[in-house]
Amino acid sequence: MVTGQGTLTADGGLDGSSTQLVRAIDWKGAFWVASGVPALVLFSIGGIAGVAGKVAFLVWTVSMIMGLIQSFTYAEIAGLFPNKSGGASVYGAAAWVRYSKLIAPLSVWCNWFAWTPVLSLGCSIAAAYILNALAPIPPADAPQVLAWVSAHASSIAQDSPRVVEWLAANQGKTAVDAVAALLSADGVAALTPSIRNWSLFHGTLGPVSFSFNAAFFIGAVLMLITFAIQHRGILGTASVQKFIGLAVIIPMFIVGIVPIITGQIDWSNYTPVQPLAAAYAPAMGEWDIPGWTLILGAMFIAAWSTYGFETAICYTREFRDPGTDTFKAIFYSGLLCLVLFTLVPFTFQGVLGLDGMLAPSIVDGSGVAEAMGQMVGHGGWVTSLLVMMMILALMLCLMTAMAGSSRTLYQGSRDGWLPRYLSHVNEHGAPTAAMWTDLVVNLAILAIACADATSFFFILAVSNCGYIIFNFLNLNSGWIHRIDNAHVERPWRAPTWVLAAGTILAYVNAVFMGAGAKVWNPIALWAGLATAFLIVPVFWYRHYVQDKGVFPEHMLSDLGLSQADLNQRKAGILPYVTLVAGLVVVLVADQVFRLPG
Repeated sequence: MVTGQGTLTADGGLDGSSTQLVRAIDWKGAFWVASGVPALVLFSIGGIAGVAGKVAFLVWTVSMIMGLIQSFTYAEIAGLFPNKSGGASVYGAAAWVRYSKLIAPLSVWCNWFAWTPVLSLGCSIAAAYILNALAPIPPADAPQVLAWVSAHASSIAQDSPRVVEWLAANQGKTAVDAVAALLSADGVAALTPSIRNWSLFHGTLGPVSFSFNAAFFIGAVLMLITFAIQHRGILGTASVQKFIGLAVIIPMFIVGIVPIITGQIDWSNYTPVQPLAAAYAPAMGEWDIPGWTLILGAMFIAAWSTYGFETAICYTREFRDPGTDTFKAIFYSGLLCLVLFTLVPFTFQGVLGLDGMLAPSIVDGSGVAEAMGQMVGHGGWVTSLLVMMMILALMLCLMTAMAGSSRTLYQGSRDGWLPRYLSHVNEHGAPTAAMWTDLVVNLAILAIACADATSFFFILAVSNCGYIIFNFLNLNSGWIHRIDNAHVERPWRAPTWVLAAGTILAYVNAVFMGAGAKVWNPIALWAGLATAFLIVPVFWYRHYVQDKGVFPEHMLSDLGLSQADLNQRKAGILPYVTLVAGLVVVLVADQVFRLPG
C-alpha cells in the first residue's frame, strides 16, 4: 500500500525513508490506542478522594465534562495538519510560532513531560499490584498476626515511650488501646515478606526520595514489555491494544455498574457535599478559602487523567483518511472516557464511603484494584481476576502513553523544536529514537515513583503543571488559527461558542494550577514551571546550532507558508495579552488560595 509517507508492505514493514511514519490505521485504530486513558483513573482516584472527600465524585464528573468541551478545539486544529503527528501540542505550536519562537516549542515540551511520566507512574502502580499478589502484607486480623500478637503480648509495657508517643497522637485513648495497636502493627511488620522492604539502593533527591526496590525492577520489566510491543509500529500497537482494551474496558464497566445493581451503594456516602477540614482526615470542613483550595487541588490533578483522551489525535499522520478519522477518533474516545471517568469514581465512593476512601492503601493507590474487585466479587477468584484486569488496564495505559509521547517527540523533532535524532523511525514506522528517550527518562522517574506516596504525587503534580500549560496554549491556539489561518480548509469546524468556551476553560485550568498544585507539594508549582522552561536550552541548541535559525520548510508548508510569512501577525497583540493574563491568573490564584491550617 502506498501511503505518501513510505510504502507499507504486506508484513507491516516500511520501504522508503527512515524518517517517515506510515498511514496504516483508521479512527478505530486510534480509538483502541487511546482506550488506555480510562485506566488513568487508577492513578489518582485514591489521592483525589483523600483531598476532596465526599466531593470527589463531582470533581471527576466536572473535570471530564471540561475535557470533552476542550476536545472540540483540538479536533478542529488537528484537521489543519493531515501530515503531522504528535497531537494537539504540535498543532497548537504552529499557531504560536508567528508570535514567539520560544512559546511554540514550550507547548510541545510541556505536553511531552506531562504524558511521559504515565509510563513510570503506571509501572509503579502495576508493580505494587503484582507485589500484593505475590507477597501480600498480612491484614491485622489474619490468624498468623493474631498468633504473633498473643505470643508477644508482654513485649510492650504500658509505660513505655512508644505507648506515651501513641497516646499523644491519639487523644482519648487508653494505654491498653495503645499496646493493642502497637502489637498489631508490630505483628504485621514482622510477618510482612522481606521483599516488601528490600532495596538495592535508596536515598533522597531534593524534595523526593528514590529507591531501586522490588517495585522498581518489576516496573522496569513492564516498561520493557511495552517498548517491545510499540517497536512493531502503530498498526501492530493498535491490534494488540484492541484485544487488551476489550479485556479492560468491559471489567471497568462491570466494576461501575454491578454495585449499583446489587444495592451496594450507600447513598449517604455522597452527602453532605462539603470539602474536608484537612486532607486525608474524615472531618468535614467548610466552603471557605482552605476548603476551596483542597477542591481546586483535586480538580488540578483530575485534569491529568480526564483530559488525556486528546491523545487520540496524536496519530493524524498515520490515519488513512485524516479528514474524517481525526474528529471521529477524539469524539468517540471522549464518549468512552465520559462514561468510565464518571461511573467508576461514583461507584467507588458509594461503596467505600469516606473512611474507606481515606484508607492508606487507597490513597497511595496500591489497594485500589483489590477494593474494586471486592465490590464485584466479594473476595476469592473473582477479585483476583479483576485485579489482573486492572494490571492489564495499566499496561494498556502504558502503551497509550508511549505511543502518544514518542510521537510528540518525533514531530517536535521533524518541525525543528527538538533535537534531530528524535525523528528517526524503524522499519515498522515506529519512532524508536523517541521511544528510547521515553524509556531512559522513565526508568529514572520510576525510581522516584516507587519510593513512597509523597514522591509519587510530587511527580504527578509537576507533570500536571506541564499539562495545564500545554492545555492553556492549545486552547488559545484555536482562535489564533481562526484569525491567522482562516483560509486553510478545516475538515471539521467547531461551533464558535464551543471554541470560546474552551478559551474560558483555559483560564479556569490556570486557576486549578495556581491554587491546586500546592495541595500535592509546597514547591510543585515552581518545580513545574522550572521543568517547563528547560525547553529553552534544548530549543536553542536545535534551532540556532543545528538549523542556523531557520525552520524546516515542511513545517510551514502544511499551512502554505514561507519563512517570510512568519512576520504577518493578524492577531496583533492579543496572543501576548493572553500569555500575560494567564501568568497573572496563576500567580494570583497561588496567593489567594491557601491550605487548611
